[in-house]
Amino acid sequence: MHLTPVETLITILALAAGVQLTRWLPFWLFPESKQPPVIVTYLGRVLPAAMMGLLVVYCLKSVAWLAAPHGAPELLGIAAVVVLHKWKDNVLLSIAGGTALYMLLIRVVFV
Repeated sequence: MHLTPVETLITILALAAGVQLTRWLPFWLFPESKQPPVIVTYLGRVLPAAMMGLLVVYCLKSVAWLAAPHGAPELLGIAAVVVLHKWKDNVLLSIAGGTALYMLLIRVVFV
């Protein structure tokens, strides 16, 4: 399917408008001068942990626990993330360190 230049322009403008709307909408709905609703404050407190749990479950869903290496690289990578985060309290270091260890384990150790 080929788009005409006008259709391409309309598509780009619609996408740009959608992106800008999603960026500005929270600031329009919840300005700094007003207290956000209780439900928004609650969701801001619980959703980050819920999303992290969801990502961990998603990452572990295809692990073959009954076949070698029995999820060892994944569990060691998760342990590295937890230890690094408790030690340095730096999200970027935790994620990068856990990912690097996991990649090292699956490429070198558990070949």
